[in-house]
Amino acid sequence: MSMINNLRAAVRPHRRRPGDDAYDSIHPGQSPSAVVDCAVYQDGKRHGETCSPREAARRVKAAKQLQGTPGSFSWIGLHEPTEAEFEGIAQRFGLHPLAVEDAVHAHQRPKVERYDDVLFAVFKTIRYVEHDQLTPTSEVVDTGELMVFAGQDFVITVRHGGHSSLQELRRRMEQDVDGADGTALLAKGPSAVLHAIADHVVDNYLEVANRLQSDVDEIEFDVFANKGGKGTDVGRVYQLKREVLEFKRAVTPLLRPMQQLSEPLQRLVDPDIQKYFRDVADHLARVTEQVHGFDELLNSLLQANLAQVSVAQNEDMRKITAWAAIFAVPTMITGVYGMNFDYMPELHHKYGYPMVLLGVATICVGMYRGFRRNGWL
Repeated sequence: MSMINNLRAAVRPHRRRPGDDAYDSIHPGQSPSAVVDCAVYQDGKRHGETCSPREAARRVKAAKQLQGTPGSFSWIGLHEPTEAEFEGIAQRFGLHPLAVEDAVHAHQRPKVERYDDVLFAVFKTIRYVEHDQLTPTSEVVDTGELMVFAGQDFVITVRHGGHSSLQELRRRMEQDVDGADGTALLAKGPSAVLHAIADHVVDNYLEVANRLQSDVDEIEFDVFANKGGKGTDVGRVYQLKREVLEFKRAVTPLLRPMQQLSEPLQRLVDPDIQKYFRDVADHLARVTEQVHGFDELLNSLLQANLAQVSVAQNEDMRKITAWAAIFAVPTMITGVYGMNFDYMPELHHKYGYPMVLLGVATICVGMYRGFRRNGWL
């Protein structure tokens, strides 16, 4: 809450305190631990090397005053900043305290929100975890978070997690100088960066979904292979379902915001970029349908596995019951003859003993054949 109060106070004029620019007082080419890269872009090209956020803001302001029209912006990339590290940047660019709190503490639901003239987007990043064999404790997907502040003349990205670095994406955008209309995509401003990040995240979703398909297919084969009628290890199915649910929570909430960014009424997005957001929304819809399909299929596999176990148990119980009935015949007959009465059928007959044994055997064989014919044995 202390950071939020400081940021709210930053909106009002205040006297500069010692240390206000401590986070910005770095020389070009040097960055504090949280800053991955910070650069200024003008007409789609990078100007100068890595600089401090304060220097980037100064260069953008100077370029606007010189040109008279917006044509440059800064892109600041951060990795897991602390409150103290992010406070100076948030004050300098006028970021909303609620959005700043979400960006620092992470664990947010995917969303796109508007704060005055700044768009704040939260993306869940997904990485497929390699594994030789799926077990009840296997980690299949690893999640991180990526927050984007897109203003009129700046982009601030905040990444949480050890994957989904934006360095390669930034490099590709800097080298892409031949857009569809002959201009660089970065010349479209911060909304072009927001689209590139959204497209990058959704492309990773597609890749993870395709690789996750092989795990789902493996589980499906094991369930219906019916090895010994015992079904597969339900722990493997449940673990994969948990991983799919984690994937589902990352992609499902993002579909509507991506569709909203492609709508003409969204004035904070360049009109030329909006049609690209429609493509991202289409890809995201495909991933969403695929992940929902995984979830429903795994539900069915859990039910099928439970049904297989129940059938196997019923078959075991029928076999036990059949054998118990067969053994009940000699038990009953020998029990009767064990009462030692003097006047019993065939008790003193020369062939009485073998005749009783033959009778017991005949009855047992007949019952066995009857149970076998009815599928109980």
